[in-house]
Amino acid sequence: METTSNSKLVEVARKAALDEYKEYVTYSVLARVERNKARRAVLERLAEQEREHFQFWNKFAGVKPPAWRFRLYAYFMAFLRLILGVTFVAKLMERGEEAIARYKSAEPLLSGPDREALRRIIKDEEEHERALIAQLDEAIVKYMGALVLGLADAIIEITGAHAGTLGTTNNTVAAGVIGLIVGVGAAISMASASYLQTKHEVGKSPSVAALVTGVGYIAAVALMSLPYFLIHDVYLAFAASIAVGVMLTFLLTFQSAVYADRDFKFEFLQTVGLLLGTAFLTYLLGEWLGSLFGIRNIL
Repeated sequence: METTSNSKLVEVARKAALDEYKEYVTYSVLARVERNKARRAVLERLAEQEREHFQFWNKFAGVKPPAWRFRLYAYFMAFLRLILGVTFVAKLMERGEEAIARYKSAEPLLSGPDREALRRIIKDEEEHERALIAQLDEAIVKYMGALVLGLADAIIEITGAHAGTLGTTNNTVAAGVIGLIVGVGAAISMASASYLQTKHEVGKSPSVAALVTGVGYIAAVALMSLPYFLIHDVYLAFAASIAVGVMLTFLLTFQSAVYADRDFKFEFLQTVGLLLGTAFLTYLLGEWLGSLFGIRNIL
């Protein structure tokens, strides 16, 4: 029985030690490339905390971490930090419920000071790390809602506009121009709405929120309209535009799910369902209007 308990402890400790060391290396690299002093201090504290956790677990596991592999992982995370922000990377690295449950499963296998030390580690994972990450305070987090508003609305609306053109024209350039006109007009409208909404929110700049919403909207419109200027078959161009929309949806929902601790799969499938449903309904509308007014023969 004791041999089984020791084996279980070593198994949990080995996985935990490797995870903690990987996060220690990653937070150390992130701290070195961070220019903001306050955020650097938070990252250094997180790195030190992960180092202490590694030392605890390695007493039982005795592993030698593959430093080069973890360093490559850390540099990849530093690259993501440049694109998506340090808060995104830190929250992506947070322990999930499964890891915490695994830590708790080792608690009955320890006694005395070791058990107390494990309880402190579990508390760190459940509370302290999240509290530290909340102190990173990046502008990208503050205006994430505005960015999501711009991108999500653009993806759905431009998909609908392009689907509607399938029934009215075979000219891909005309369809692309229609998408751009609809998109830019909608971007101005959404940016104005974001400005007015943010005026009533404390701690946010209405101008920045409007700019983030508008730029996000126009970027999505441009990317989804681009296939119509590169491909001369309207249906292939539409399929490529849908693929771009799904890719943008994936990036958008994954980033927002990490920030908000939501279920990524459900949100992604829900958004793709709305996108495809919008495309189908507006395609039917475009076909009906095109047949009713004979527009396809004109354009």
